[in-house]
Amino acid sequence: MKNIVILGSGAGSNAENIVHYFKDHPSIRVASFVANKAEAGMVARAEKLGIPCKVFGRDAFYDTHSVVDFLQGIETDLVVLAGFLWLIPQELIKAFPNRIVNIHPALLPKFGGKGMYGSKVHQAVIEAGEEESGISIHLVNAHFDEGEILRQEKIKLDSAETAGSLEGRIRVLEHRFYPIVIEQLLARSSG
Repeated sequence: MKNIVILGSGAGSNAENIVHYFKDHPSIRVASFVANKAEAGMVARAEKLGIPCKVFGRDAFYDTHSVVDFLQGIETDLVVLAGFLWLIPQELIKAFPNRIVNIHPALLPKFGGKGMYGSKVHQAVIEAGEEESGISIHLVNAHFDEGEILRQEKIKLDSAETAGSLEGRIRVLEHRFYPIVIEQLLARSSG
């Protein structure tokens, strides 16, 4: 059985979607959630879904081996970022080379980097007059949103697009394609 651990900072809709996608999968399961704050919505979702959830504060995440030890202790095959807002430390990247994946709500390399998340991204896309947006699913390296892009999916912007409407349309793409790429990554790693 391949173990996924999902790291998040927010509401956890992508995390929940991934759990549902793999619920009856014969060889992949979501082993745990990891949140960086106890009040993150994904903590409540984990409880509702019956998924173990561990919370690590900033000091534990950056200044100790706690997170790597935890992930290795539950035999994590793939670390999945779903709305996780902290830069991944080098120690974690070295412990899971090419086994940390993230999704970004824009077409990288545009509209990525520190501080570009959620509605901020969608507002920036609209203000820039872009004709399209989408999602980028990529491997994680030591820099925000700069890892190898595994898949991008695009949509055309409507003339009356708002950050809110775009966010909803992007979320549909995230929920549709992120689990598929996760499944492909895990199949590739076992092949």
